[in-house]
Amino acid sequence: MIRVLLADDEELIRTALGALLDLEPDLTVVAQAATGREAVDAVLAHRPDVAVVDLEMPPPGGIELAAELARALPACAVVILTGHGRPGHLRQALTAGARGFLPKGAPGGALADVIRRVHGGGRYVDPALAADALTLPECPLTPRELETLRLAEYGTPVAVIARRTHLSPGTVRNYLTAGVQKLGAADRAEAVRIARDAGWL
Repeated sequence: MIRVLLADDEELIRTALGALLDLEPDLTVVAQAATGREAVDAVLAHRPDVAVVDLEMPPPGGIELAAELARALPACAVVILTGHGRPGHLRQALTAGARGFLPKGAPGGALADVIRRVHGGGRYVDPALAADALTLPECPLTPRELETLRLAEYGTPVAVIARRTHLSPGTVRNYLTAGVQKLGAADRAEAVRIARDAGWL
């Protein structure tokens, strides 16, 4: 039997997936979690073969969770499910150690097949997302522009960003302005969204 953990903050989706997977003769759901932290605890307690985790859920999210599980229990393969996956997310997920990346709208039996594949040492990536990821442009921002934009994500004041990066406030403003211009954004918030959606942050 392949032992599976399900982690999704939407209880209806999580329980429905659990019921579907339990119908498979070779799969058994050994634990469920509503947050990333609960998922880490459940993985350590139940030691599943495969963890199926939602991309966006209370911290740590799916990508951070994949990285944490790769360190804590390398034998557990991670499959990330997403309702709105973007090419940049795919790249980040694979870099973090995820073995599968699947949209929630995939056909019913697809998840069971992906679980079997990653448990057998293979990988699975949604073909449409993979094609989009291959055509994703390179990030036009310098490492410093990315760093300041990442710190500005939650409306952090320039003075705070300057202290954290050991730069002058004027230099921070220059980096942020350059990032906004390079991304063709109207403001910092839009620049953050563009960079986040592309998987650069």
